[in-house]
Amino acid sequence: MSPQRPLLAANWKLNPVTAEAAAELARGVLERGERLSTEVDVVLCPPYCWLLGVAEILHGSRVELGAQNCYWEPSGAYTGEVSAAMLAGWCRWVIVGHSERRSHFGETDEMVARKLAAALESDLNVIACVGEQAADFDSGRSAETVARQTDALLGVTELQRLRQLVIAYEPVWAIGSGRSAEPEHAYSTMRVIRQRLRERFDQAAIEVRLLYGGSVKAANVAGYVELPNCDGCLIGGASLDAIEFSRMLAAVAEVYSGAGGRGAE
Repeated sequence: MSPQRPLLAANWKLNPVTAEAAAELARGVLERGERLSTEVDVVLCPPYCWLLGVAEILHGSRVELGAQNCYWEPSGAYTGEVSAAMLAGWCRWVIVGHSERRSHFGETDEMVARKLAAALESDLNVIACVGEQAADFDSGRSAETVARQTDALLGVTELQRLRQLVIAYEPVWAIGSGRSAEPEHAYSTMRVIRQRLRERFDQAAIEVRLLYGGSVKAANVAGYVELPNCDGCLIGGASLDAIEFSRMLAAVAEVYSGAGGRGAE
């Protein structure tokens, strides 16, 4: 944990299928979680097509809106893409480099870095994802892989944009598998991220919040946010249940209410 406010970001992925279901989910989170958003920063990231409807529901609340992806060019002949510049008119947040984008759509470290640079330039807050594949984990290369991915992000991040950056560590082998990383592994890997931040930005590195993502639910979220250097979580499947998500918010708020000013390592 750092001195910053905790953050829970809900990545709805390719869900829900209808506008009505998306609206119901957003209302459910707002009804159950608005009170807790005074203690925990909350971001909902629905699919592009539901951004407007969810934005209308969240208007005037403390719950913020994010997108799940963006393109690095502001405009042009790029069929099917949505630019960071376009998103800036609708939301305050965007996710880049999620492991599913890397694995299903071939996104490289360079591509993710270009998306990050464009999003920062568009004044968006960015949740940039890093994480190792199962083969890296099994062969003991988690730290090496995450350090490389982190360096690619930091190479396009200027000091004055640092507060816009959030880095989410999501071990790929834990995404949607029901198998979450042991807190000890999450701690050691996120410590690598913090070290890379310090090497580049010195004491200003504390401005970047670090999240854990990977089969997080109400039953285990406290175990992650209690870790040094962990400032919240990026939630996938469990965020599609408003009751479960509100329980996670309550658990994180409880951890931070007794934190006593604990800082990052």
